[in-house]
Amino acid sequence: MINVEIGDNERNQRLDKFLRKYLGEAPLSYIYKAIRKDVKVNGKRSKGEYVLQSGDNVSIYISDADFAKFQRKPHKVGAKRQFGIAYEDDNILVVEKPFGLLTHGDSTEKRNHLANQVIDYLIEEGDYNPRLEKTFTPAPVNRLDRNTTGLVIFCKNYPALQAFNSMIREKGIVNKYYLTIVPGKLDRMLHLSDKMIKNESTNTITVVDSDAEGKTMETIARPLSTNGKYTLCEVEIITGRTHQIRAHLAKAGYPVIGDVKYGDKEVNKEVRRRFDLTTQLLHAYKLRFDGCAEGFEYLDGKEIKAKMPEEFEKILKGIGLENGK
Repeated sequence: MINVEIGDNERNQRLDKFLRKYLGEAPLSYIYKAIRKDVKVNGKRSKGEYVLQSGDNVSIYISDADFAKFQRKPHKVGAKRQFGIAYEDDNILVVEKPFGLLTHGDSTEKRNHLANQVIDYLIEEGDYNPRLEKTFTPAPVNRLDRNTTGLVIFCKNYPALQAFNSMIREKGIVNKYYLTIVPGKLDRMLHLSDKMIKNESTNTITVVDSDAEGKTMETIARPLSTNGKYTLCEVEIITGRTHQIRAHLAKAGYPVIGDVKYGDKEVNKEVRRRFDLTTQLLHAYKLRFDGCAEGFEYLDGKEIKAKMPEEFEKILKGIGLENGK
């Protein structure tokens, strides 16, 4: 029998979800059978929907062999750090993701991605010890495409992860701003509100009218400087949808330069020739916090900014938009 005392990094999650993490290698059928027959909370049978609290004792009647086989595997240090640090406190770490790095692993890259790099950093700093944690792993609450640079928020503990996941879903609390360059002269603010439909097979979205079926997406684009041929924009996303900025600006007639999925072919040909830009130029440069959840009010009014990547600065200078020109 295994006894587990629930702490702050395990509380406020359902019993079945806790067991799925704690016995990470066990099949679902085993987990739900165990809940019916081989698991007690504080000495009593509990349903999978039971929400665990700090101090609860979970007893799992399992053989040593099965426990060794099913327990989640500890994290292995080894991913080379490529990110910068924009802000850090006891609850969160805000990092600057470089170009070409995945936020999470996928079928093509399981080891060297941003999440693993951040975990390795926190282990080295003594802020996370996987051997002492039962189920919690530091995780990001927002994500960026591989070729989008900028700010990603990681939570160092489970209460922070719960709070930030909730705050991200609410409008106006964690406000996210991007920088991009679009072709043409944009001389007014655009407040775009439409619906989107995602094509899973092509991993693209189609922007449709706001009265059509689909998920709502809302984007605000503010011109910062223009030379008539190109415009540097600050883009604020009110909702967070797949490819939202790229598809929304393209539909409005101002596609992100370098974007092969939604962009202008002739513009992309020129920026590729001049700057060797082969993908979208998009940088998540600023976060602002307003009305944070209880325990995180210290972040209210705070702005966090990322440095502009050298490649972005080079393109700005090359097209004559540096220093606000």
